[in-house]
Amino acid sequence: MNRNRDFTGSCIERYLLIAILPTLFLLFLGLNLFHVINIVHIYAHTFYITLGIYLIFLLFMPHNAFVAVCKIRNNFDITRNELEISLEKSAITIDGKTKSVLSVRDFLEEYFKNLRNDHFAKIASSTFPMLGILGTFVAIAISMPDFTVNSTQELDSEISTLLAGVGTAFYASIYGIFLSLLWTFFERLGLSGIEKITLALEDLYTNHIWSKKELLKFQYNQKTLMENELINALKSAFNLDFIKELNREHLASYEKMITITNSTLSSLENSIKRSALEIEESIAKIDSANDTLEARLVLEENLAEFNKSAKELHKLLLSFDNGLDRALHTIDSELASAVKHIEEMVKVVKEN
Repeated sequence: MNRNRDFTGSCIERYLLIAILPTLFLLFLGLNLFHVINIVHIYAHTFYITLGIYLIFLLFMPHNAFVAVCKIRNNFDITRNELEISLEKSAITIDGKTKSVLSVRDFLEEYFKNLRNDHFAKIASSTFPMLGILGTFVAIAISMPDFTVNSTQELDSEISTLLAGVGTAFYASIYGIFLSLLWTFFERLGLSGIEKITLALEDLYTNHIWSKKELLKFQYNQKTLMENELINALKSAFNLDFIKELNREHLASYEKMITITNSTLSSLENSIKRSALEIEESIAKIDSANDTLEARLVLEENLAEFNKSAKELHKLLLSFDNGLDRALHTIDSELASAVKHIEEMVKVVKEN
């Protein structure tokens, strides 16, 4: 936005309308000072203090909203042109419709900052009464007489001079309060005019700007769409059908291994029972001196068969452990892949 635009068009009538009453008030004091009229008694220093407050008021006057609204109306076509350019730059397309997301009110608030100094406008209503009070005290200080007199008559004269000076000094405060009230009135009047222009432009471009309700609806739809995409991504990442099939295969493998293990353990149990029985028989035969050698051979044979059964059990347990490790490794790989897919999806969601 061009902050150095030149606002053309005369607003002299606005300046005159604001300044006419303060000027007439000051003229009234001047006529009394020079005894053109003798309605009130005015000292020269009171008049000049009031004149100083009047000049400060004239410096503040271009920043009053009543003058600013005149500049806006004189350049309404320029304002509309720049607004349309900004609307076009901030336009987005939703569901086949292209509108702007720019707020007309926000645009105008920024646009009008070039018309006046908001800081001056805000402090003006409190500045003028303060200047009036300050002027009153200055006028009293200037009119303060010297009470080092030698007679009662002279003292009465000095007191009369002081009271006359204090009386005229209050005109400065009255003038300051009057300017504050006048400033506030025209400021409110100007702000009302600016508000009317803002409402007119908002109504003019209402079909070219997305409303808050439409944007909230779009955001809700986008959020729902992203949630659905996230759910689908999670389903894809975890691949539930694969996990079910994997569980069925592992369950079948475990059942087969348990069946084999039970069969082997039963066979081993039977072998151990036979070996124990044969060992008992061998011990019985040991008691007979004649059968010692035969018993020893039978015992060695039973021990060999027992060792063979133990080795088969060890081999079976190793096979069980290896199958379990492979199953856990496969599950870990699938979970790692799922976590990777989730991280990618979360990254996409954050970027959007």
